[in-house]
Amino acid sequence: MESVRTILNETGLEAKYLELELTESVLMTHARFTASVLQKLKEMGIHLAIDDFGTGYSSLSYLHEFPIDILKIDRSFINQITSDSGDSTIVNAIISMGRSLKHLVVAEGIETNEQRMYLQAYHCEEGQGYIFSRPMPAVEFAALLQSRGTGILAR
Repeated sequence: MESVRTILNETGLEAKYLELELTESVLMTHARFTASVLQKLKEMGIHLAIDDFGTGYSSLSYLHEFPIDILKIDRSFINQITSDSGDSTIVNAIISMGRSLKHLVVAEGIETNEQRMYLQAYHCEEGQGYIFSRPMPAVEFAALLQSRGTGILAR
């Protein structure tokens, strides 16, 4: 944790602009210790996200105890939400639970317009995936921001 503080000081980055993503399995490995570390990071102003949510073995009680800001729904659930696979029920439950706990919910791996519209209909607040853009070098991303304006990054 001190290394995070040192890096923030060295770079001049305000903590509110840093988001750390942790997988469920990392969070649950040493849950009691993890909770205290996360609380200290949160007190610094850092945003905390659970990445690939739904694929691990977390206890739902820890969602309330961990000072998490963001739940990122794993792409494996998003792939099948428009079929009869049952994944749509899980995605709906994650969105509902996340919203109830005041977490931002982000869907990972959106690839089709149908998936995007489904997630919007169920009030998933943010999404990531190839439908928006393929990964790109930093120089290309900077050019994209300049051409579209900085509003595309606003939460």
